[in-house]
Amino acid sequence: MSTASRQYDIVVFGATGYTGKLTAEQIALKLPTDLKWAIAGRSASKLEALAKECKTLNSDRIQPEIEICNLNDTELSALAKKTTVLIAAVGPYALYGEYAFKACAENGTHYLDVTGEVPYVAEMIKKYEKAAKASGAIMIPQIGLDSAPADLVTWTLVDMIRKRLSVPTAEVIVSLHDIKSKASGGTLSTVFNIMDSFTMKQIGAAHAPYGISPIPGPKVKDNRSLITKFFGIRAVRDLGILTTSLGAVADVPIVQRSWGLLGGNKFYGPNFHVYEYMKARNHLSAVMIHFALAFGSIMLAIPFIRSIARKLVYQPGDGPTKEESEKYRLEYRGIGTPDTTTPNPPRAFCKAAYEGSAYEFTAVSLIQAALSILKDEHDLSGGIYTPACLGQKFIDRLDSAGFKFEKKFFED
Repeated sequence: MSTASRQYDIVVFGATGYTGKLTAEQIALKLPTDLKWAIAGRSASKLEALAKECKTLNSDRIQPEIEICNLNDTELSALAKKTTVLIAAVGPYALYGEYAFKACAENGTHYLDVTGEVPYVAEMIKKYEKAAKASGAIMIPQIGLDSAPADLVTWTLVDMIRKRLSVPTAEVIVSLHDIKSKASGGTLSTVFNIMDSFTMKQIGAAHAPYGISPIPGPKVKDNRSLITKFFGIRAVRDLGILTTSLGAVADVPIVQRSWGLLGGNKFYGPNFHVYEYMKARNHLSAVMIHFALAFGSIMLAIPFIRSIARKLVYQPGDGPTKEESEKYRLEYRGIGTPDTTTPNPPRAFCKAAYEGSAYEFTAVSLIQAALSILKDEHDLSGGIYTPACLGQKFIDRLDSAGFKFEKKFFED
């Protein structure tokens, strides 16, 4: 189906959920006023209330149409045929996401989501990449906080090294350097749901090195020290004292898929490896964070503990208030080391920061990715991609929207 004949440029499916509502608000505030768009979900009354709210945010733009759509193949397929880009904001994706993913893959509709469920993404690749390639659908899961920042910072460092030194990259270390935010109910529900939805075999396969890369990854020796492996501490020049990051579980597989999609040895390099950590105040806090995450993971593997935890946190649809979000910020930093025998080569450095909540950033990332797909003439055929596959054009849009990139080289 020709996208020129479609009724909408963008549809936000799940628009009355926490992230979906933020995404609709960002479209109303920041995207071109002649954009043809719709908000979709099951509740007409909630969608009508959101449409009125969007009108108060920006009365000059074309207001969203309302599409009532339930979670089934028939209705999602009909919705997908109406739009060029569908933003899927209904999670946990392992429970509710496949209907939209399938509909877009089969109907040539470009697709974006904000899952962090790597086993789910692995299943979608197996089931629907062939259909997406045939239909021409550009499909990019994990393009919110999971896993756009880490993927784009890594791509930027590799690109810097290629352009300045004309060599591949040996190592990238990404640091979640600062995050001030609370988790929404949808995010917490996703964490609890992963172990309910997938076997340990599926989880292990998806998170194995280059487990979702389209081609086998480099066989690179793990160069972390025993102290890092057992206590989670790593002191990195130019980044400081780092510790285990929960985000690495979702981000590293996506970066490794980018390695495979973007040429593998030709761009990132044959000896490329990537690690993600989180900034710690000192050595003691690094150890405490590491063991707290390890203990929490063990506890959540117990069904009884998961059932109790669900009752103590935000419920799906809830999250930080706008007043709370104004105090939040997000910052990633990364160091890239060239793959060269030259002594003390320059080190690439990248910082990317957003003044606002992680969920607001996620909404900004979704709408800027949608606009980039619509306007930037990417040389992408149909398939299942990663945020880095949208390259510098996407980064430039994010930078203009408030996710500011800084980059430079350090030299001895």
